[in-house]
Amino acid sequence: MFAKLRSNVFIDALTLELIAPFQSSLKAILRDELGYECSRLETNIPQGDKTVTWKGLNDLPYGIYTLELSQGEDEMKMRLIKRV
Repeated sequence: MFAKLRSNVFIDALTLELIAPFQSSLKAILRDELGYECSRLETNIPQGDKTVTWKGLNDLPYGIYTLELSQGEDEMKMRLIKRV
């Protein structure tokens, strides 16, 4: 596990806390319940930075999502809920 969320519930942004980031790039894909890609984030992480905030998710409909994160060859998935 290389990242965790402050909360599994979000409204218009997600904040990821990186645990010992070993590479400077992070790729995140947010998928809806049917598995369709709703949003994508690819970013370079500045040296020493341990948080990434993914903004602009307010246009997504409310519901359950799967967050797929990858950093190098490490991958992980998390279930999220978008609320009002």
